Amino acid sequence: MSAPPTGDAGGTAPASTRITYREACRQAIRAALIADPRSFVMGEDVGKYGGCYAVTKGLLEEFGPTRIVDTPLAENGFTGIGIGAAIAGLRPIVEIMTCNFSLLALDQIMNNAATLPHMTGGQFAVPLVLRMATGGGRQLAAQHSHSLEGWFAHIPGLKVAVPATVDDARHMLAAALADPNPVLIFEHIVLYNAEGELDPALTAVDLEHAKVRRAGRDVTLVTYGNGLPKCLAAADALAGDGIDAEVIDLRMLRPLDMPTVAESVARTRRVVIVDEGWKSGSISAEIAARLAEEALYELDAPIRRVCSREVPVPYAVHLEEAALPGVDGIVAAVRAIVPPRR
Repeated sequence: MSAPPTGDAGGTAPASTRITYREACRQAIRAALIADPRSFVMGEDVGKYGGCYAVTKGLLEEFGPTRIVDTPLAENGFTGIGIGAAIAGLRPIVEIMTCNFSLLALDQIMNNAATLPHMTGGQFAVPLVLRMATGGGRQLAAQHSHSLEGWFAHIPGLKVAVPATVDDARHMLAAALADPNPVLIFEHIVLYNAEGELDPALTAVDLEHAKVRRAGRDVTLVTYGNGLPKCLAAADALAGDGIDAEVIDLRMLRPLDMPTVAESVARTRRVVIVDEGWKSGSISAEIAARLAEEALYELDAPIRRVCSREVPVPYAVHLEEAALPGVDGIVAAVRAIVPPRR
């Protein structure tokens, strides 16, 4: 007797698996190492220690020290090694422990990784993946808690990915490794312990498009990373007032999928942008400017932004909470531009 059909064949679809965001990242790295012998992981404490956030735990034992490489505390140096390895035909996955430390490698990222393909007329590709933790909320103080992904989204030649779900955390790495351009993946530290359902039918994601995570009619909430669960919670709270909020997960900050945002705003007529970066010169400012340029007459209310306070992220828990965007602040911003629908 033949086995019963499964999935799209009309039988029982495979069950989803509930995993943490951290485990989704680890599965993505492990799958990449199995799929391509040219791929390897390099960074501080990624080997014996298993990664500062335990994402690479167990990979050294499975793949050995030539493919899971512990580096000195020298971001500029090992990022440069990763760029050279990528040009030479390997597929490096370079981990920078926290995005604050990426500033030590900014020369390599901006002046080499982002520019060499263009300066050589396309003769050299730089298929480099840089993973780094971002964001606050874990009392790691000002040198370990900032959100700098918007800075890198300013640089032509880079792609900037910000997975907010376990599905994206699991599948964005493969898309990044297949891209000939350098791709930076920012993983929010608060999300590592978050759990979600991994969709067994999903086998790939793109690095181009935003996604509507919740449909709504009254206001558009635009966000990314750890802003997504906050916006979804705010949408639930607003529903009690009869306000139906649509939530858009940007997923990519470069390229920025403005058509998806503009289409949503054209329907809801109001928008709140939630960004853990500082408001001045932020990705939220870029989105607001593009909406003003391209969709101004679709708006029935001013654009609102909910961002981090213009201070280095504090250590004390009550001050850190006050400095970062929160659900209450998102709700208040929406209520300021949307009348109750009761």
